[in-house]
Amino acid sequence: MKTLRCLCLLLSTVCLLAGSSTVRAAEETKALPEEEMQYLEVKNPVFIKANDPWVTKHDGNYYYCFSDSANGISVKKISDLTKITTMGATQVWSPPADTEYSKELWAPELHYIDGSWYIYVAASNGENETHRMHVLKGTSQDPTQPFEYAGKISDESDCWAIDGTPFCMNGEWYFVWSGWEADVNVSQQLYIAHMDSPTSIDSPRVCISKPDLDWEKIGLPIEEGPEILMDEGKDGIFLVFSASGSWTDDYCMGMLTLEGEDPMLPESWKKGDAPVLSKKEGAYGPGHGSFVKADDDSWWIVYHCNQKSGSGWSGRSCWIQPFTWEEEMPYFGEPVTSDTVLSLPVMTKNN
Repeated sequence: MKTLRCLCLLLSTVCLLAGSSTVRAAEETKALPEEEMQYLEVKNPVFIKANDPWVTKHDGNYYYCFSDSANGISVKKISDLTKITTMGATQVWSPPADTEYSKELWAPELHYIDGSWYIYVAASNGENETHRMHVLKGTSQDPTQPFEYAGKISDESDCWAIDGTPFCMNGEWYFVWSGWEADVNVSQQLYIAHMDSPTSIDSPRVCISKPDLDWEKIGLPIEEGPEILMDEGKDGIFLVFSASGSWTDDYCMGMLTLEGEDPMLPESWKKGDAPVLSKKEGAYGPGHGSFVKADDDSWWIVYHCNQKSGSGWSGRSCWIQPFTWEEEMPYFGEPVTSDTVLSLPVMTKNN
């Protein structure tokens, strides 16, 4: 991709204190001049009524990006992960009426690529079968300012598509999404294509994973919500996705590991035999997460989950928790329920 540069992250040690009702993200941190690290006590959920929560961090600022499905997409600048709410957010884009992307705005993602902000979002004309991925481009360096419609992002098949996300590997950019094989909803699987710009694909799509394991087929055979997890300090590239029907208690997260050199080859990806995050008592249907570093560089996952069994889409709320790395692999453990206190590291000014 011309002039694009890969945005990489630096990782420091993440530490979970086992056997305690308080989970500490890191034991030691280095404070910046005139700043100090504090720890906020937090319990899940951090925000009620949240779907597909997307949080990203840029130049020390966190941004929460979300849609209300019908009226538009909003972005909120937040000081830390406890401030994930819709209150005080700015609507940055509202779709025009009577287009193929006017309704059902799902799972927007905010990305900073080559000096510009982009939002990738699934949208339709009101009929689910018309869902495709679309791109918005920011008009300033501030992502809480207006975005403009940049077009549909699709391969030549132009099949149903949702939950698109870009990533960079060895200077090349790729787009991963959940889609149908044809025009009928038989199953959702994961596809990848090469990108030649932040708004376009220049290769055929390639299916890299299908829902073929029992835990991926509860409700319907579904793989969706793909998110790339990678860190400069580690060798691995991982694709964490959500599986089974999102309306069921058994919605969960699985993971693909890139073991080959070419991400466009299906054989380069290896799927884990079991979910990496799944239900437990008091936490049902964990899914569609995003990954962000706290102020001490510890890794945290932000995802939606239900406190009550059977509550489906209406019961989703936003949960957060730290995760660790074991032998170069991310380890998420189990959902941290409301009876456990989390310690969120937050850098604060001394003056």
